[in-house]
Amino acid sequence: MTFFDILDILGTIAFAISGALSAMNRRLDLFGVFIIAFVTAIGGGTIRDILIGNTPVSWMQNTLNIYLIGGATALSITFRNKLNYLKTSLFLFDTIGLGIFTIIGVETGIHSGLEPIVSVALGAMTGCFGGVIRDILCNEIPVIFRKEIYATASIAGGVCFMIMHSLDIHQNITYTVTTLCIILIRLLVVKYQVTLPMFSVKNQTTK
Repeated sequence: MTFFDILDILGTIAFAISGALSAMNRRLDLFGVFIIAFVTAIGGGTIRDILIGNTPVSWMQNTLNIYLIGGATALSITFRNKLNYLKTSLFLFDTIGLGIFTIIGVETGIHSGLEPIVSVALGAMTGCFGGVIRDILCNEIPVIFRKEIYATASIAGGVCFMIMHSLDIHQNITYTVTTLCIILIRLLVVKYQVTLPMFSVKNQTTK
């Protein structure tokens, strides 16, 4: 098993827990919790694989992911009362999943021979779109569309990955630094409440 495979497993577990916690916050039943955990963990990767023509998509070829998601869901439900601060736990696991899945998406783009900017975009989709599907199903505005810096952190990490890759830095070091970079950006912007500007159109009344 390679370091890349280990990251894929950790990312799947982190996003599955994130989805399960979000579903429990919405008081969904057992089936609902599993489905939200499932789509959070595989949503971004599924869209990525469809875009690059990698079908059947990865989770259909590697059923280990299904068992990992099921196990992560069961653990989340079992220890839900130990997670006293569900919102904090949700943020932490979501951030870890974002960091890991972003580099998996960028790496997939590179192996597919795509241009750097497309690989970075593919990384952002892989990291963010599972959370988008989760939020939509939980009847929330996706975090990627809110003022919170989320996709921007993923894109920054993707650029970091491409730079380190072009400098031929050891693969495992690139994976680790990029993941930590995304996680650190997310933690700092939330701690110091750094946000992107928001825009609105003033309502105009007709006379």
